[in-house]
Amino acid sequence: MSDPFDLDNLPEVASHDEAVQQSIPPFYLEGLNAPQLEAVKHTDGPVLVLAGAGTGKTRVLTTRLAHILATGKAFPNQILAVTFTNKAAHEMKERVGAIIGDAVENMFWLGTFHSICVKILRRHADLVGLGTNFTILDQDDQLRLIKQLIRAADIDEKRFPPRMLAGLIDSWKNKGLLPSKVPQNEAYSYADGKGITLYKAYQRRLSELNAADFGDLILLCVTLFQNNPEILKEYQRRFRYILIDEYQDTNISQYLWLRLLAMSHKNICCVGDDDQSIYGWRGAEVGNILKFEKDFEGAKIVRLEQNYRSTTHILGAASGLITSNQDRLGKTLWTAEEGGQKITVNAVWDGRAEARAIGEMVEDLQRKQQSLNEMAILVRAGFQTREFEENFLALGIPYRIIGGVRFYERAEIRDAMAYLRVIQNQADDLAFERIINVPKRGIGDTTVSKLHRIARAGQTSLMRASRDIIETEEISKKARSSLSKLIENFDRWRNLESDISHLELTETVLEESGYYDKWRNEKSPDAPGKLENLSELIRGMEAFENLGEFLEHVSLVMENTSENQFDSVSIMTLHGSKGLEFETVFLPGWEEELFPSRKSIEEHGERGLEEERRLAYVGITRAKKQAHIFYAATRYMFGNYMSPIPSRFIEELPKEHIERHGQQGLTAAGYGEYNNTPNLGFNFGEGREKYQLDRSKAKKRPSSGRKAKTEPISNYEIGDRVFHDKFGYGKVTAIDGNKLMIDFEMGSSRKVMESFVTSA
Repeated sequence: MSDPFDLDNLPEVASHDEAVQQSIPPFYLEGLNAPQLEAVKHTDGPVLVLAGAGTGKTRVLTTRLAHILATGKAFPNQILAVTFTNKAAHEMKERVGAIIGDAVENMFWLGTFHSICVKILRRHADLVGLGTNFTILDQDDQLRLIKQLIRAADIDEKRFPPRMLAGLIDSWKNKGLLPSKVPQNEAYSYADGKGITLYKAYQRRLSELNAADFGDLILLCVTLFQNNPEILKEYQRRFRYILIDEYQDTNISQYLWLRLLAMSHKNICCVGDDDQSIYGWRGAEVGNILKFEKDFEGAKIVRLEQNYRSTTHILGAASGLITSNQDRLGKTLWTAEEGGQKITVNAVWDGRAEARAIGEMVEDLQRKQQSLNEMAILVRAGFQTREFEENFLALGIPYRIIGGVRFYERAEIRDAMAYLRVIQNQADDLAFERIINVPKRGIGDTTVSKLHRIARAGQTSLMRASRDIIETEEISKKARSSLSKLIENFDRWRNLESDISHLELTETVLEESGYYDKWRNEKSPDAPGKLENLSELIRGMEAFENLGEFLEHVSLVMENTSENQFDSVSIMTLHGSKGLEFETVFLPGWEEELFPSRKSIEEHGERGLEEERRLAYVGITRAKKQAHIFYAATRYMFGNYMSPIPSRFIEELPKEHIERHGQQGLTAAGYGEYNNTPNLGFNFGEGREKYQLDRSKAKKRPSSGRKAKTEPISNYEIGDRVFHDKFGYGKVTAIDGNKLMIDFEMGSSRKVMESFVTSA
């Protein structure tokens, strides 16, 4: 193998293969349709291949690469082929190897953006302030370093969480911005303008540690090329051909890197689909693919529109939907396979009815011999999976969560459950140890070790050991105070169990423990989803008479949800479904605010809406034979029951490609009678009664088998001034039974139990 870094002794390009010189096409070109063949054979100059869903994108990319090698236009180590994942790189190498044989082993420059940039930086590390043996930090190391810098700058971590700064630094690097290039208006998005100063300190500390984070790998490579024109020319000469997969997912930094390398010979081929650009939240810039023709004058655009995956109705619906987007280059998918089922749009009463209906449809398809592996439920938000998981467990339908964890296995759910387990059983050491310092309250590993030692010596629980140790001076004053407060809280919560419903108890525990605030103050993209999951946990408790019954149910659920490799329905988010395909796809939750996402529209306006629409397009085109959309008249979201209207995306679907099942034009108040359809088997009348019963249970659920209490009358009135031990003074603004909404003078509005306040 020739040295991939020997830029001074590049071999001359070989002459064309004799077989290509003749009129007989090579075997690897057989079966390609006309646009695919055009994309493969147009090797010189810039080419953008707009590859719609299911149009054979990977085959075109690998065949083009093999064609360049087979025709002698370049040697293997003179081609730069970039993917987004190691899996995609491995698949490409295997496919090319099947065509050209062992020569593929010399393709040194086939890999992900990060892996290729690491190879370049190792060779020129000194020019970017690093040693050749530099370390690559993972996210945990990065966060730990940022925490050190924030503490050194005496910044309040609760007001300005380290994850928030980590996200900002990552976004700046995705945009190709070193500290000196960050706009001043962005500097004030963290710690009153200290963001850039901390970014500079962070980069300086990385250099001292001889380390780089993942964002640096590309940004430093761009910097290397920009500051060293001769090195850039060497790599431009090295890479005679450049091929990029999933171009619509590139960020600005990746775009700059590619443009620098390609501007010499311009033999660049980008394959992507602007209609499937759904990762804007992690820095992807759809504008990169939209301006390809402007960046590379004379570029050839090849549209792959013949779909080999889906039916006419699925493609017609998806194509009709996506035409509402303005920022797109335009294409229309079609298939030679006529017919197929129309997409069904199903109205249901609520999330439970939705899960029941889908469960029944899955069973019906299974009876018709369709494999469960060929079915998928694609949700917009993670909290939606709970209903399906519980329903499938009840029906005995095997399922798997793709790209995530099962609902009751999520960290925030386990934390909340641990609090409840300790209330139910003081001797549950595993649960107590899990949350003794969650959220952080100054109880460290040293204290926990001492508790274990005391518990073992006395053959007692960690809770009992905690009660003993706070009477001594064996631990620090801060740890003693925090542990004492925690024990007091558990004692009070345990006493409350007989007076309020287990739903209210859980709300109280999460609020008073600081666990809600932990996620409210967390600025990471995951935090809102964590809060939604906690709300969904509480809603899931409505079906049980008391806390003990619920905890027993969860234990049985966990026992029966071990991962399996058997025939199973896949449950995943729409984002996680990209690149996959299934015979049947279920698309629940097509309602305004859930899908399209309220957060996406509030933060990004029309641009956010268009990305949500692309997400809907991706979801529909995962289906080969059947796609079933669902929307509900009532949905528990953002901690409340809501009456959402159907998603605007439903109205944008061409009517000739869909058939509606259920109530049409749901009103905000009444919801009307439901027109039964044979395959769903439920009605809105039943749904409404169940909904009202569920809400009644949520307010009046008897605890531990005791008689239900009547709704209490508050001793306070709106306008009363009160005092709370934790939140200080405030004014009552609303009353719900024995719960008060209080506008606290410290700047927050909270709902609290009236037993926790006194008149002021």
